[in-house]
Amino acid sequence: MTGWHIRDFHSADMDAILRLWEESRSAGAEPVYALAEVVASCQKDHAVVAVHGDLIVGAAVARAAHDQGWIVFFGIDNQWRKRGIGSALLAAVESRMTPHGLAKLSILMPDTEQRLDALLNAGFQDKKHLRYFEREIPVQGQEMGLLGELGGRLMPRNLWNGVGGMQREKELLERRLVLPLSNPDLAQQYGVVPPRAVMLFGPPGTGKTTFAKAIASRLEWPFVEVFPSRLAADSKGLAGALRETFLEIAGLEHAVVFIDEVEEIAAQRQGEPPSPLQGVTNELLKIIPAFRDQPGRLLVCATNFIRALDSAFLRHGRFDYVIPIGLPDEAARYAIWQRYTPEGVSADVDLDLLVAKTDGFSPADIEFAARKASQHALEKAVYGQQDGGSTANAAGPSNDDYLEAIAQTRTTVSAEVAQQFRDDIERIARL
Repeated sequence: MTGWHIRDFHSADMDAILRLWEESRSAGAEPVYALAEVVASCQKDHAVVAVHGDLIVGAAVARAAHDQGWIVFFGIDNQWRKRGIGSALLAAVESRMTPHGLAKLSILMPDTEQRLDALLNAGFQDKKHLRYFEREIPVQGQEMGLLGELGGRLMPRNLWNGVGGMQREKELLERRLVLPLSNPDLAQQYGVVPPRAVMLFGPPGTGKTTFAKAIASRLEWPFVEVFPSRLAADSKGLAGALRETFLEIAGLEHAVVFIDEVEEIAAQRQGEPPSPLQGVTNELLKIIPAFRDQPGRLLVCATNFIRALDSAFLRHGRFDYVIPIGLPDEAARYAIWQRYTPEGVSADVDLDLLVAKTDGFSPADIEFAARKASQHALEKAVYGQQDGGSTANAAGPSNDDYLEAIAQTRTTVSAEVAQQFRDDIERIARL
């Protein structure tokens, strides 16, 4: 078999590129670059093929980045190896890239690839002691505009780890939500259907919104919060605006969609004549099944008053899990106090004592007490002498400042509300 030649890539050659790319996979050497990247470079950058008659027997595809050239695909039909085709392909793609003023041409190969003669013959050097790292960008360029229109954003990557304590809740969310959503192929292997919607419920100020954002951070999916109060001003009405918003969200490849205080638009339907919000509740009940048909999305709703929700809203088939988010445990309270204690006085503050004194406090309650103590200490430092006190060695709030602030803080969650929450866990939670 002789008579092959090298020419530029034509659009009609795409099927052959796909065939060669698949052959490289079946040979056990997974290509470094994804097929979509190879196809894009064929169309926009530099690609050459080796042809015998009408048959394409090899290809090299490359792109330039500043003064660095990268070969993103290099493949030869197994039956045409050892014929000099590889060296010719590499020389041809280099000649087409040279006018760009490149200083270097590089290629990344799978560590299982043993057939490197063409590279070595073409003058490429095998660089030892190098490792290749990559990460995928969660939101592609074409989605950024839509995400901005929706008011969505990407959460910081470390937000999940930043949720101190609450280990039981974090482990539950990790196992029920993050695991199947981030590993859909593994979930399918075990017959697990990734969740599409989850309800978080609990007393006010317990961190439900923080957990919703942390889930998005853990998945590295865009976070889109839907505000019914803002949609209500739309000329199409709240129900119409809600429907249109979810249609726009469908344009994102992945998304965590969050509705806080969902009881405002999904309360029990009752009364004659029907209230205006009943139409919104009906619309939301229609939206959720359609939303569930789309992979790569998770609806997270949160409520302080789960008993107020319409009974049809929580039934099986709409929400996969109904998860309680309660008051912070000791570890969580310790982490919150650490966050709000100035570094200059942290060694002198008895955090264990503050943790013990704030049993039954919500995260918002602790934040309020910490800020109140800091404000009081600042005022003493600045105005102490005027009030007959001393400002000597004032470095920040003290234990006494914190304890005084704790004593003056009215907790958000009363004993009655806490008991109702425990009852709701028994009656309504679905884990």
